[in-house]
Amino acid sequence: MAVTKAMTKAIPHEKSSKAQEWHMQMKYENDSEGDATYYTTTFHHVAIAADGDFTAAAKGSFSLAALTALCPVSSWDAIFASQVDSVITSPVVPPVADESFAVPS
Repeated sequence: MAVTKAMTKAIPHEKSSKAQEWHMQMKYENDSEGDATYYTTTFHHVAIAADGDFTAAAKGSFSLAALTALCPVSSWDAIFASQVDSVITSPVVPPVADESFAVPS
């Protein structure tokens, strides 16, 4: 299972030239598109300076690593692994009807 993750969106909400909130999106992919084991999910997170998530600063001072650190990545990792397991690795197999069954007499 080759999992890749990429931040696909980071939108700062500013006040007095400082980012007060970040609205972020991260895409997870299992394997490559077209593979039988391909699966993808996009997670969203809002970090707010007033809630203590980060110290308000100029948006340009935030690196990719700093923005990623604002996201609950370990939780997302576990959720994604569980999704891949339930959809790809161990999908639920529905029961099959046996229309030929005859009621015993």
